[in-house]
Amino acid sequence: MAVHSVSDVNRYLKDLLAGEPLLQGLSVRGEISNFKQYPSGHCYFTLKDANSALKCVMFRGRAQYLRFLPQNGMQAVAGGSIAVYERDGVYQLYVDSLIPEGTGDLALAFEQLKEKLAAEGLFDPSRKQPLPLFPKKIGVVTSSAGAVLRDIYRVSKRRWPGVRLVLYPVQVQGEGAAKEIARGINFFAEEYAVDVIIAGRGGGSMEDLWAFNEEPVVRAIAACPVPVISAVGHETDFTLADFAADVRAATPSQAAELAVPDRAEVKRQVENLTGQLTRQMQREILLRRQRLESLLNNRVMRKPQSMLAERRQRLDFLLAGLQKAAKQELQGKQHKLSMLLNRLAAINPAAVLGRGYGIVTKKDELVSSIDAVKIDDELQLTLADGSLQVKTLAKTRNVHKEG
Repeated sequence: MAVHSVSDVNRYLKDLLAGEPLLQGLSVRGEISNFKQYPSGHCYFTLKDANSALKCVMFRGRAQYLRFLPQNGMQAVAGGSIAVYERDGVYQLYVDSLIPEGTGDLALAFEQLKEKLAAEGLFDPSRKQPLPLFPKKIGVVTSSAGAVLRDIYRVSKRRWPGVRLVLYPVQVQGEGAAKEIARGINFFAEEYAVDVIIAGRGGGSMEDLWAFNEEPVVRAIAACPVPVISAVGHETDFTLADFAADVRAATPSQAAELAVPDRAEVKRQVENLTGQLTRQMQREILLRRQRLESLLNNRVMRKPQSMLAERRQRLDFLLAGLQKAAKQELQGKQHKLSMLLNRLAAINPAAVLGRGYGIVTKKDELVSSIDAVKIDDELQLTLADGSLQVKTLAKTRNVHKEG
């Protein structure tokens, strides 16, 4: 019995599987698990069902064309060939294509990227910029061939003949289209100043419009300091560029309508405002003329001396009234003073002395009780017309009878 090396066996099995037609161009359905993408771009994962698992590898050359991000638990159909990985002696599916089951890969990629960019705030209404009212230059990022450019030119020139259109021609579908569109937007944002940018293309399938769903284009629109109008496809077509743009136009023609004003409408507005201003001025002039005529017809303007006479007479009346009020006030004060003087005279001690009473003091202190005086004390008796020096000979206390 021959003895073979491990390499010989693995090589034989590899050649054996490679020669089996059933294992070439194979499509396998299963649930993705253990998905991992390495910095090299290679993707490794496992497809499994209820009973078995199959190792899979998708090299960078194929993986770079994936429009969605495979996730664990996702049902998918992988297309490729079964072969042996000679070094480890294991067989695996070398994947050429991977399609999510239940929905198209484009639809899934659209939702995944939309969710990601929305979480970053790229679609927030607060980021939207208003369009200029009277743009002088419009940057157009689209294909130089086709009806889109002609529609934008025709509509904008009809509405606002003085506007200048500047084209940055790009490929609008296919490989590399997204990078060209992003470069066109950045060109107008950084190198060639315009007032507004229109980026778009005509209608088509989701595959045709896909360049406007790719991340470079969406990020370029969101970061653009110049207002951007997206004009991709027809009214029913929506792309991620529409969500990031400052304004979304249903068609390229509508984009031109949004970008520039209608000169006929502007003319009507100017005429209307001019008419309103003229009428307002006429009303103001009429009102001022009426006020002037009223002033000129006033008696004061016609006979100013009579006004002065009236004012002088009124001043005389006011002075007379003031003098009368002052006199009355003075009389009232005098009467009040007289009453106070009478009251004061009634309680004046001198008046009491005039009626025969006297004031007794001892050493300049008023004596009001016999208890304050001793026998032989010298006292001073003040009368109405003078004073006496007296000496106490005796004291007699009044006896009060109780009733």
